[in-house]
Amino acid sequence: MAEPPVLAPNLSLTTQVWRFVVTGGFSAIVDFGLYVALLAAGLHVNVAKTISFIAGTTTAYLINRRWTFQAPPSKARFLAVCVLYALTYAVQVGINYLFYMALDEKPWRVPVAFVIAQGTATVINFVVQRAVIFRLR
Repeated sequence: MAEPPVLAPNLSLTTQVWRFVVTGGFSAIVDFGLYVALLAAGLHVNVAKTISFIAGTTTAYLINRRWTFQAPPSKARFLAVCVLYALTYAVQVGINYLFYMALDEKPWRVPVAFVIAQGTATVINFVVQRAVIFRLR
């Protein structure tokens, strides 16, 4: 059965970007805070990043769906976001691990690797969500 068209207000690109950035900032705090706590608890870097990524992206999806893109709940959209997040998970964890290892024993390697990986994933997520998943029809 086809999804009904999205009836969300036509928010400007500037408004959507601003809301996406605010939501992303909050979600990054959730992600990074949990990541640092899990690393301190002794979890492997990739396990810690996986758990924190799931917490951060779940937070981002729930807020962005309602506030940034103002879309009603939809199983199809939720599944599309899950596929997108699975892809950006691989990109983000891979980039985080590469920079984490490359910055061996530097005191700032955790935040630098996190920011580079998060920034890359954020750009991919916004473009795909705006252009494909939450586009107005």
